[in-house]
Amino acid sequence: MTGNQEGRSSHFSVLIVCTANICRSPAAEVLMRAAFGPASGISIESAGLHARVGEPMARETARLLGVPPETVVARQLTAEVTRRADLALTMTRAHRAAVVSAAPGMLRRTFTLREFGDLASVARSDSLLPLGASPSERLAALTAVAPPLRSRRSDRLDDDVEDPYGRDTAIHQRVLDVLRGSVAAVVGSIAP
Repeated sequence: MTGNQEGRSSHFSVLIVCTANICRSPAAEVLMRAAFGPASGISIESAGLHARVGEPMARETARLLGVPPETVVARQLTAEVTRRADLALTMTRAHRAAVVSAAPGMLRRTFTLREFGDLASVARSDSLLPLGASPSERLAALTAVAPPLRSRRSDRLDDDVEDPYGRDTAIHQRVLDVLRGSVAAVVGSIAP
């Protein structure tokens, strides 16, 4: 977690990763930004392992979110972008492995979004997060306690969020529903 020297609220950076950075990760970015808000001390950005650099969010994803496609423009995941993140959330286990392979220092701070949502729920139910802390401090605490909590969840096969690109509206909606559920679990654990 990065912070300033004047003792003000620390800043926490979340990086969301998918393949092309035009459907899933931008959608999760938009949902998390809206949920946390600008006063949270949490910044949210996204990138793609094989980004369609410079392209706006997929039109169907943007339409279902109710935002202009240009709200998020695709960018390539780089080592620098990864190193700046306090937490990386990926759309699939393969994405997680790729992030950790490229930046081994991220091992304990990289999760699939669905996994992190589950771990957030466990941390909240066990009262593992500090009371009276800012949202960024609570998210930092959640990131720190999440790795050992992995053993408390059953190994599920559906940690991956399917790619809706080029598919029909029903699949885009299903993906957004999954993203909303995971984002709500994370945000719900951070809320005081």
